[in-house]
Amino acid sequence: MQPHPQTTERELIAQETIVAISTPPGRGGIGIVRLSGPHAAEISGKLVRMRAPMEHARARLADVPDPETGEKLDEAVVTWFARPNSCTGEDLVEIAAHGSPVVLEMLVRLALRAGARLARPGEFTERAFLAGRMDLTEAEAVRDLIEAQTLYQARVAAEQMGGALSRRVHPAKEKLVELIALLEAGIDFAEDDVEVTPDAEIVTFVDTISAELRKLAKSWEHGRVVHSGLRLAIVGRPNVGKSSLFNRLLERERAIVTAQPGTTRDLVTERMSLAGIPLELVDTAGLRETSEEAEAIGVRKSREALADADLVLVVLDASMPVREDERELITSLAGRRALAARNKCDLPVHGSEADFDMPAPLETGASIGVVRTSALTGEGVPVLRDALAEMVRNPAGESEQGILTSLRQFEAVSDALEALQEAGQAVEKKIPHEMLLLHLYAALRQLDSLTGETTTEDVLNRIFSSFCIGK
Repeated sequence: MQPHPQTTERELIAQETIVAISTPPGRGGIGIVRLSGPHAAEISGKLVRMRAPMEHARARLADVPDPETGEKLDEAVVTWFARPNSCTGEDLVEIAAHGSPVVLEMLVRLALRAGARLARPGEFTERAFLAGRMDLTEAEAVRDLIEAQTLYQARVAAEQMGGALSRRVHPAKEKLVELIALLEAGIDFAEDDVEVTPDAEIVTFVDTISAELRKLAKSWEHGRVVHSGLRLAIVGRPNVGKSSLFNRLLERERAIVTAQPGTTRDLVTERMSLAGIPLELVDTAGLRETSEEAEAIGVRKSREALADADLVLVVLDASMPVREDERELITSLAGRRALAARNKCDLPVHGSEADFDMPAPLETGASIGVVRTSALTGEGVPVLRDALAEMVRNPAGESEQGILTSLRQFEAVSDALEALQEAGQAVEKKIPHEMLLLHLYAALRQLDSLTGETTTEDVLNRIFSSFCIGK
């Protein structure tokens, strides 16, 4: 039967049953094949032999037959969720067999042969969003939870999945809708002596809404860190113990350490978790003037890493006086998150006390933090960890309840703020309310796009294509 000419592409997709392996590639104890759509139960019945009839939300044992001989090949647990009481809002079947890639791929091929279509990346979650089972911020949080590298990231993603961001946006959106309704009423019922909203009241509304959204926009600074982590560059002169401290922080021998200065010629990177934030450590070549080509390239890369880093750890030799180039380096870090480690504190000191003075307070009015360490004995390393943890923690004390964790979310809030600013300027210029409403509706559309109530097809495709297949 040909589809009705008025049927939209999205409605056609909803008529299809999709299938995918929902567990990671490779062998495992359990592997899950997931089907969603109007024919999910029918198709799954062709893949396995049920030992008892399927029942909503009840796990049932089944045999997986060999498609050529019909003999039992594997055992599976099959769970059926009848629409609309499933995560996608459609009939959903999950076949949990043993995690043999051969068996799982066979089940998918048989499902395709029976009329299913291979799911696109993120299509199960997309269908959940389209069915109203979650809003767009909650859908994005599903991806964040899957990609979480630390328990802290997982906790924040779980908050977002529970609708924390939507709840934070809701009050501002409600006030905006109230203001729009007041202005619309003043226009529609002007002949019925409905009082026109005074300019002062409109400005109060706009300022209140903008204040709430500015707080939300500010959360992006921390949300970006939670989502993507930070980069810490370990810099200093050759042979001050940068690589040794790098290994100490990682608690394993990752970088080569020798007594010869200039051992590190290239950037060495490794990831770790600190205060729940993913941190990429970058061990750099020693900063010094050199005529050797390979080392000179390493020094240039070190300076690039220093410029690009979110955090900087300057390593100094505690047994030697602070050099002028080291003073210049520390002074150049004004306004940046930086820390100094006076390493090799286990060695005897050479020089007068005045030679070890650190640079004067930076331009920001605060001197760089200093920690005494010994990479050889481990002395001071726990204190260094704690000092670095303070640097990566939420700098503004921003609540983790409903924060912006993607650039898309930040841009939506920023665009809403821009539209509200234009609305405020329109009030000052005594522009008619009909024109003022255009700016208010523009702000409302941005807040709607944040949660997905008014979202273009391109935005949805961009978001869900970043998911893994089977989710």
